[in-house]
Amino acid sequence: MPLSFGFSPSRLLKRRIELPASPVLRLWVAFSSALPSPSEPSDTDTGRRPATIREGRAEIFADESNSVFYNKAQVNNRDISIAVLRSFISKRREEHATRSTKGGPKDPLLSEHDKNKEPRVLEALAASGLRAIRYALEVDGIGEVIATDNNEVAIEACKKNIDHNSSLASSKVVPHLADARVYMLTHPKEFDVVDLDPYGSPALFLDSAVQCVADGGILMCSATDMAVLAGGNAEVCFSKYGSYPLKGKHCHEMALRILLACIESHAIRYKRYIVPIISVHMDFYIRVFVRIFTSASTVKRSPLKLSHVYQCTGCDSFHLQNIGRINSKVDKRNIVLPNFSPAVLGDCSECGHKFVMGGPIWSDPIHDKEWAASILSNIHAMSDAYPAYQKISAILTSVSEELPDAPLFVNLHNLCAILKCTNPTLDMLHSVIRNAGYQISGSHVDPLALKTDAPMSVIWDIMRCWVKLHAVKHRTGNHPGNIILSQEPKLQANFSQVPQVSAQRKSPRFVPNPEKYWGPRPKAGRHPKICHGQNP
Repeated sequence: MPLSFGFSPSRLLKRRIELPASPVLRLWVAFSSALPSPSEPSDTDTGRRPATIREGRAEIFADESNSVFYNKAQVNNRDISIAVLRSFISKRREEHATRSTKGGPKDPLLSEHDKNKEPRVLEALAASGLRAIRYALEVDGIGEVIATDNNEVAIEACKKNIDHNSSLASSKVVPHLADARVYMLTHPKEFDVVDLDPYGSPALFLDSAVQCVADGGILMCSATDMAVLAGGNAEVCFSKYGSYPLKGKHCHEMALRILLACIESHAIRYKRYIVPIISVHMDFYIRVFVRIFTSASTVKRSPLKLSHVYQCTGCDSFHLQNIGRINSKVDKRNIVLPNFSPAVLGDCSECGHKFVMGGPIWSDPIHDKEWAASILSNIHAMSDAYPAYQKISAILTSVSEELPDAPLFVNLHNLCAILKCTNPTLDMLHSVIRNAGYQISGSHVDPLALKTDAPMSVIWDIMRCWVKLHAVKHRTGNHPGNIILSQEPKLQANFSQVPQVSAQRKSPRFVPNPEKYWGPRPKAGRHPKICHGQNP
């Protein structure tokens, strides 16, 4: 029991009152002054629980100092990654069962160890460890999850968050202080899933990441440097990704295709190649999911998957040209050779303006429609398991409907802005393009996108026919719209309604953000600037 003399020693010290020369009293004052001040109680003293963040089945400690990066808006990213990972584990079991029936025990891929082992996951840039913890808690059949970061503060936070969750998280998630690039290079083909979600560009990590993924495994990769990828800084994009972006309404889809082309360029150096599963643009970033395989013969066909883009500076018409072509006459081996001269020569045939060249970009399909439909079905069946269910459901609905062989798209409002005409409805344009014998779909990137296999000449002929029915004020000059409308359409458009079009577009494709200021957050260690009258 502490001594009590009916007065506070701290009050005596503050007032500098002379104390009696009692050894006992002097000892008691010295001891009391070394104790914690009762005016500043700790969380343990007061019983207050530290602030936490709950997402899915995981809970982490909040870090108001921003010393460890966390972005609430990335819940969409984490939810769709969990959905893809669940689908991958199911797909992997099916593939093993199929190969077991066909290949027999001689197939090295079908050893008992490979068939029974749980997939290992590497989260290369763990930060708070929230993503790794959610993988361990929410994905059935998952094995060890390695969470690496080269920031000691982040690793300490990751350890605390792992311990704070269930024993399942502690048994599966292993934090590791390391440079992700070095760690991946020293663990070649060891992980079935590698997750890259950097703050900014993933370019620095791609060379080591494509070597770290096991055959048939998945690389999940994000990029948040959209100003670079979308054409705002073309020379930086080329230095990081080896491709020139073009400005336009399709810039975010082009960003996806630039990232895929970059991953492929790193993979083929090691006789590996990629197969995209899903590639999405969400909020302020892009996210791609690709499987990686090893095959020297398949790598030789990589030029057939890449194209340059020629875009008109006047009317934004674009044309793609593959880098390679097949020569089937050489010993009947389908050798890939350099392609012929560009698809466009000279000025634009529609408006007479010059072309600029971008790319190379990935021009093969960016989604596996069967996988997308399967993932969407699983999401619907487990809607309560996804905090961002509405968002990812809407995105995957649109992804599952996109035309696979129609790179990039035109924008309805952009077409009408060039011609200075009124807008037809999206359903009307879908109908007229189908009536002309072509396919068309929307895009998850843009609610006004028209993704079609119809050439640009057909698109402009349809718009010329539309203007004849809805006349615009005649303008003079060398404006691209005037030159386009001065030509007679070669195609007579049929604007009659196709019944299936409106029925297909009833389910939601784009949902609003759940709250204000939904977007990127400052990098770890930085603090947001708070404006008066506005929340941070």
